[in-house]
Amino acid sequence: MDKRKFIKEYLEPIVIAILIALFIRTFIVQAFKIPSSSMEPTLQVGDHILVSKFIYGIKVPFTGTKLFKYKNPQRGDTIVFIYPKDTSKDFIKRVIGIGEDRVDIEGNKVYVNGKQIEDPWGHYDIKNEWRRNLGPVGPYEHVVVPKDHLFVLGDNRDNSQDGRFWGFVNVTEVKGKAFIIYFSWDQHAENLLNKIRWERFGKLIH
Repeated sequence: MDKRKFIKEYLEPIVIAILIALFIRTFIVQAFKIPSSSMEPTLQVGDHILVSKFIYGIKVPFTGTKLFKYKNPQRGDTIVFIYPKDTSKDFIKRVIGIGEDRVDIEGNKVYVNGKQIEDPWGHYDIKNEWRRNLGPVGPYEHVVVPKDHLFVLGDNRDNSQDGRFWGFVNVTEVKGKAFIIYFSWDQHAENLLNKIRWERFGKLIH
């Protein structure tokens, strides 16, 4: 086989496939693995999810600009973003407050702009009942979300390092919206068949 034919039949398709994969990963959809319990019960440790990257716009590298933005993150969206305290890490949490919202938290009740919101996502561990009865304390009372920022919480409210501890997420640092679980692995299960959580395959993330 001559060199030209080898390049056309073998190398060229591989290069094209790699470029397509990189384009999809950069601009369309990206896979993530859930490493902690902060989003339980919505997302479990070992869930593998897909995140839509284009829905909030495509970020221009090394700038705060986003192109082709379809919508802004909304309350209730489960988002992946760059962790404000360590830009080498990605976090996943749920949007509770958007720019210029006022957020108050009293035990297991969340108020936005003075009104208690429906919060079907919040999970509270009965073992931590003492935390639920503290009422409005510290930074959880009358917190105003800066413009172009988000206030986020983990669904597992008693076991989540989130906006209550480190502040707000700049919308330009949002990578995308989580929308589906495509695989799930329980590393603590005793046998191989039980390690795969078949019932979670294809589950939409709400």
